Amino acid sequence: MTSSTDPKTDSEPDTTSDEGVQQRDPQAAIDAQSEGRRAELDDRIFEHSAGDQQEGVPFVGAGPGDPRLLTVAGKELLEAADLVVHAGSLVNSELLDAYCAQAELVNSVGKDLEELIPLMRDAYEDGDTVVRLHSGDPAIYGAALEQMDALEHEGVPTYFVPGVTSAFAASATLRTQLTLNEVANHVAITRPQGKTLTEDEDHISEFVGMGDVTTCIYLGTHAVRDTMDRLLEDGHDPETPTAVVYHASWPDEDVIVGTIETIADRVEDAGYRASALVLIGDAVTGAGYERSFLYGDWANRGSERTSE
Repeated sequence: MTSSTDPKTDSEPDTTSDEGVQQRDPQAAIDAQSEGRRAELDDRIFEHSAGDQQEGVPFVGAGPGDPRLLTVAGKELLEAADLVVHAGSLVNSELLDAYCAQAELVNSVGKDLEELIPLMRDAYEDGDTVVRLHSGDPAIYGAALEQMDALEHEGVPTYFVPGVTSAFAASATLRTQLTLNEVANHVAITRPQGKTLTEDEDHISEFVGMGDVTTCIYLGTHAVRDTMDRLLEDGHDPETPTAVVYHASWPDEDVIVGTIETIADRVEDAGYRASALVLIGDAVTGAGYERSFLYGDWANRGSERTSE
């Protein structure tokens, strides 16, 4: 995208710090990058794959919690970093201790873009190796792109490094698959209505109503009661399997299993209001699935043709 390195235009407002240094408005940078993306794709899309180490500031997914579930690429980048800007308590401190011992650590919680962007830009321009560390995978409810766009507009290249998202850690804990033959053909990653989503934008009931969907609800621990009440009001089967996995893969991980009808009481009894993933659907228990075609007659079709 050509706008990633374009100089600031006259229409982009500046702010001036106490030191008299001009700073660009992050919102103007985000808007400019978005418009540039409409006009032309970034050439780097065709030059790099997800596993490449690239120039610039990597936005690394820390994984669900357990330091061992950090990717090899993420581990290597953190160990080489001079500055790690991390997502506070959403990232396990054991991971920071294990891989960031040599780096300056900055907690991003409570900091807005007007503070974060100059911080990372200045460190990068001073020659420091900078890593932006998000929880889970930055592509899932990570608010990463706005930071990347603001940095790109400042002339600082960025790129994604994927991480293990909590839905995958939760399925591993539950010893089941999110997709199962004849049980769940689809996975929906969603969040409930609230400050970010309006009632019309909440599609949880629609996903559950499809029947063969495993619905994974992020950022909804506080709204389990409201969510389940709406599902019951919409006529969904109260016995539909439902699980809540608190802090998936962390040392204090907790698993609560129930149904649409019972799960809210159990979550409230446990006292959880945040940091849990909600899963709804028959794949939660893994019951009733059919053998796949992969290792049946279909798998032997090649050898049968060879023997003819």
